[in-house]
Amino acid sequence: MSTPTVTTAAEGGTPAEAKPDSLFTRLYTGTGAFRIVPNRRRFYVLTTVIVAICLASILFRGFTFGIDFTGGTKLTMPAGDIDKGRVATVVEESVGEEPQTVQIVGAGAARIVEVETRFLTSDEIRAAKNALFEEFQPVTAGGETSVEAIGDSARSESWGGQVTEKALIALAVFLVVVFGYIAVRFEWRMAAAAIAALVFDVVTTAGVYSILGFEVTPATVIGLLTILGFSLYDTVIVFDKVEENTRGLKHTARRTYAEEANLGVNQTLMRSMHTTIIGILPLLALVVIAVWILGVGTLLDLAIVQMVGIVTGTFSSIFLATPLLVSLKERDPEIKRQTAKVLARREKAEVAS
Repeated sequence: MSTPTVTTAAEGGTPAEAKPDSLFTRLYTGTGAFRIVPNRRRFYVLTTVIVAICLASILFRGFTFGIDFTGGTKLTMPAGDIDKGRVATVVEESVGEEPQTVQIVGAGAARIVEVETRFLTSDEIRAAKNALFEEFQPVTAGGETSVEAIGDSARSESWGGQVTEKALIALAVFLVVVFGYIAVRFEWRMAAAAIAALVFDVVTTAGVYSILGFEVTPATVIGLLTILGFSLYDTVIVFDKVEENTRGLKHTARRTYAEEANLGVNQTLMRSMHTTIIGILPLLALVVIAVWILGVGTLLDLAIVQMVGIVTGTFSSIFLATPLLVSLKERDPEIKRQTAKVLARREKAEVAS
């Protein structure tokens, strides 16, 4: 009498006579029930589509650059109950051109109106200030109604370019150092997979900014660099577990490298999710407290880019880095022989049963 074949959880199956566990049970136990590595071709297609959409938006739609990149003049004044549309109309009538952006930041007494325009001459700045004062009668911090309540500042487009140039240099150095560290700590295939995940994070985060039209500021560029550390941390955690599972694998015939790697991803899946949630919550608090209440606009740029980057970093560490590592490892002759040995053992067991 033959014995029914039972597929282990590590191989991506469910025991033949066992009741399937719930989603949360599988997440917490990390038994390998989620077939992430076995379905890696689907994730390759998904990541390729995401990257293609992002690159298409970057190339054809471009970015919405802030005044630090385009250059121009910024006017600020207390907001009160001011309507943004009316502010734009007043500025347009005074300088003869519609402002680039008009936004209100902060809350309560800290609310201010920020108006960004092209470069204005001294006479145009004076005319815009006088028009705004006559229309809205802003009050200074000392409680006086005065045109001095309206501030102005100029931004050179070269400053934003210099920030971007330095950020790109820092990014290149960061990638080289990361590749070297992971290659020494683990191996070059893990380093290559980690770099691919980081590139995916950069492209998709930039693509989201392009698609949704978020304003790109120097703070955005700086924030983009900070998310790479989070993505790298998550990837290294998964790789460390994969290395632990596959240590001495070549001398066994129980599981293949792909199965052990899939188990490693499952075992760290809940940790990745917890890290993502814990990383996003402070950023949400930053948006609520620092931006909506205190009115610090720069912090909004940092918070948004980091929230987007954390999500993409988690996705890449789970669905791209480890599957790509497995694809690279399966080109290794020793891994090929070990995989063939495992499959031959299972086939022999099935025949014997």
